[in-house]
Amino acid sequence: MKFKIQFIIFVLLTSNLLLAQSTTDPSNQSEELGKVRWLRDYDTAIKIAREENKDVLILFQEVPGCSTCRNYGHNVLSHPLMVEAIENSFIPLAIFNNKGDKDAQILRKYNEPSWNNPVVRIIDSNGDDVINRIADDYSALRLCKSMQEAIVGRGQKIPEYINLLEQELSVNKTDKAYYKMSCFWSGEKELGRLPDVLNTESGFINHSEVVEVVYDAKELTKKVLDAYAKSSGMTLIDNKQSYQSSSKDIHYYLQQTKFKYIPLTKLQQTKINSTLGYGKDASHFLSPKQLKWFKRIKNNNNEVLFHVNFAKAWGKKNKKQGAI
Repeated sequence: MKFKIQFIIFVLLTSNLLLAQSTTDPSNQSEELGKVRWLRDYDTAIKIAREENKDVLILFQEVPGCSTCRNYGHNVLSHPLMVEAIENSFIPLAIFNNKGDKDAQILRKYNEPSWNNPVVRIIDSNGDDVINRIADDYSALRLCKSMQEAIVGRGQKIPEYINLLEQELSVNKTDKAYYKMSCFWSGEKELGRLPDVLNTESGFINHSEVVEVVYDAKELTKKVLDAYAKSSGMTLIDNKQSYQSSSKDIHYYLQQTKFKYIPLTKLQQTKINSTLGYGKDASHFLSPKQLKWFKRIKNNNNEVLFHVNFAKAWGKKNKKQGAI
């Protein structure tokens, strides 16, 4: 048993060493690669995939590339939670489709064209596709859904932060509603638990405590939302023109915890606040890096970041604490 544990530790250390030595540097790499730390050698990626029991996510990319390639790097591969999903659930490998040598060999192996727009394949440690090849769809949603499909295909549970990311990316139309209640802290807690509620905010209308609700209008009707609010003792308010938010009360339960020092998306804020309001653990909503940051917080001398623009807050936290 002792030998088995030592062997597992050795494998993990070896994998981490290989990654550190042979990956790209997100702080100093071509914009087409986004913010992902990519391996550049196919055989190394396959080796690590076998050791860590993961699939390999291959980006076939033109570097330097056209506007489509650059936009894919900026709009898809730079979202912090997308980067987290790629780096933690897969072994990331970048193959340049406009280079020779080993890159060209892998292009031929998968019959991929050179000088092409971005293509993503997710393969197992045998080199076989586990999902349909992603091409001609350069949306973050398509990549996110494909990663979810690959994770499920391995018989694994999709991390909740990836599910929240997919939900945010899927939203096409939002709407707002306002409800009056005796305590807006409780109002946010109760309304925020609904699956298709994307954000809640405490505030006032004519000196009454209210909650502003942003919801997915495609998945949740106003009629159903009103009925739920009424059953919870709330009253619909139509005079939304006079609404004023109350920053010290927004996501009140979250603000009483260390979660307030972590960069969070609006949806993460809402679900974490509601879960905490019911006295439950909410750490499962965090990505691996967010969770590490959370566990490192020892005192109240940290900067409050949950309400700051997510990408900016992430960059600030990442720069301050260093890449993990």
